[in-house]
Amino acid sequence: MTYSFDWVDAFAEAPFGGNACAVVHGAEGLSVETRLALVRETSLSECAYLVPSARADFGARYYLAHREIPMAGHPTVATVTSLVSRGLVDVSAGPARFTLEVGAGVLPIEASRDAQGRIRVTMTQARPQIGPPLDPAPIAAIYGLEVADIAHPPRIVSTGTPFCVTLLRSREALRRARLDVARLEEWRVASAHPDAGLMEPFLVTLGGETPGGDVFSRLLLAPPSPAEDPFTGSATGCMGAYLWSEGLIPAPRFTAEQGHWLGRPGRAEVEALGPREDIAGVKVSGAGVVLMRGELLV
Repeated sequence: MTYSFDWVDAFAEAPFGGNACAVVHGAEGLSVETRLALVRETSLSECAYLVPSARADFGARYYLAHREIPMAGHPTVATVTSLVSRGLVDVSAGPARFTLEVGAGVLPIEASRDAQGRIRVTMTQARPQIGPPLDPAPIAAIYGLEVADIAHPPRIVSTGTPFCVTLLRSREALRRARLDVARLEEWRVASAHPDAGLMEPFLVTLGGETPGGDVFSRLLLAPPSPAEDPFTGSATGCMGAYLWSEGLIPAPRFTAEQGHWLGRPGRAEVEALGPREDIAGVKVSGAGVVLMRGELLV
């Protein structure tokens, strides 16, 4: 069978930035095993597969190298960028608003082109589920850090996929972080989190890598995924809810940066919706660039 695909750099202002994702069209006939195999073949952190939806205008499913992930931000930006670039979503008369069903549910989407002709995507992530404060010591140990490197009690936050958002005191501590996979698995088991899809902790510092950024983050990944994710849109939404609800940022809107230390600078505009004590959702916006287009023969 032949399947059309686009290779898209998501949360990127230009080619070779942000986080790349292969978006396969008409993928309902692809088996789960083939979907996973493609992720491994590309060496990407995730791939996206467009499928029919009875609940939304479009449907998509996202996969890591070893399992499906119910909600993922950079594949969402990549999927919508692909739809716009192929004329399946029309933005010629202004922003288009529609819905996209992913594994975690239905996302409201807005797509447009900016003054430079770049495709811009805004997703509204679901009402965040925010867990209780956690002991920072095991999380520090996962990364070879000191407890004093963690500036605020971590919490597990989910807008569809759960991440343990962890605020570090300094950029220097963020650079020192090294993932110990054995300690990560021990912590996952000990956390007894009800969602078996709990991701690696998302490490955050206040202050951007560039003058235009407000926060800078890293997501170090365990095998079989690549060692580090260049930009993580779902975790960025969780981080936005965490920072706003914990009173760690002065306003609900800010600019998130990630990937610069990998040579793949990524950027997102983030807005937590509602008051600190009752966040209704999180808007995450970023640009996408189609880098390659072709056919998958499987």
